[in-house]
Amino acid sequence: MNSGPSLRVLTLRVLDQVVRIFCANARAFDLLRQNYGALEGAERRAADLHYRIGAGAGGYSILRAGAAPLGAADDGELIFLLEKDLTLELQRRRRDLYFIHAAALALDGRAALLVAPSGCGKSTTAWGLLHHGFEYLSDELAPVDLGTLTALAYPHALCLKAEPPARYPLPRAILHSARTLHVPPGALPARILSGAAPVAALFFIEYRPGGPRAASAETISKSEATARLFAQALNPLAHTEDGLRAAAAIACHAACYRLRFSDLGSCCAAIRDEMLGLAARESALAAS
Repeated sequence: MNSGPSLRVLTLRVLDQVVRIFCANARAFDLLRQNYGALEGAERRAADLHYRIGAGAGGYSILRAGAAPLGAADDGELIFLLEKDLTLELQRRRRDLYFIHAAALALDGRAALLVAPSGCGKSTTAWGLLHHGFEYLSDELAPVDLGTLTALAYPHALCLKAEPPARYPLPRAILHSARTLHVPPGALPARILSGAAPVAALFFIEYRPGGPRAASAETISKSEATARLFAQALNPLAHTEDGLRAAAAIACHAACYRLRFSDLGSCCAAIRDEMLGLAARESALAAS
């Protein structure tokens, strides 16, 4: 895809794939650079994926070779449609990975996956945990290497559907769209990880407004965790037994919890306590 003299080029490295995005104007380039800046790098090898973003009075166009053009009416739709297409392409190209609808964060080198359908509080909980010593791996999409049972980093902007509680204020440098709020990686209140972390725990979270204020993590069986994890897999058909064996392998490797909450601070404290408890038990076993 020819960049042309007037196009700005954003080069990303995502899950070992080189992605080049050619932008027709500064607004689109700056918007996407804020969203994907933590993945930007100088790559000399040929790109695995090319996108071209056009702009006009009616919004944006998204072009990828071999795909039908996409039209975005505003900034939010541009990010949403590009993210969706890129996610699908990554699943197609990295069929060895198990993609889960989850946020992934790490504490002391161990990954916690927050697993739930849309609207259950994953991203808001991830935002809260970044204020409690956790490091950022990804939001909404957790790629798991089945060979090592590690969560791989995909640190694009953290996307929120609503303002978080006042205790966890948003920075000034956020991207507003008609539907969502995007916190660029550079504005996150914690370290961003670029590698991988072993999956130590799965938290199946359920936000329940008006419920009890105190949150607690309830241990669940491996079979229940497997079923819940399988329901949130994005590419199960790429794996043997339609991905069920992969879900079981992850669930059997990690501690598995159900966490119902109405208060974000209590939820974050419960997750942190469980992660610290896991680390303490591992240390005790290693010392015995």
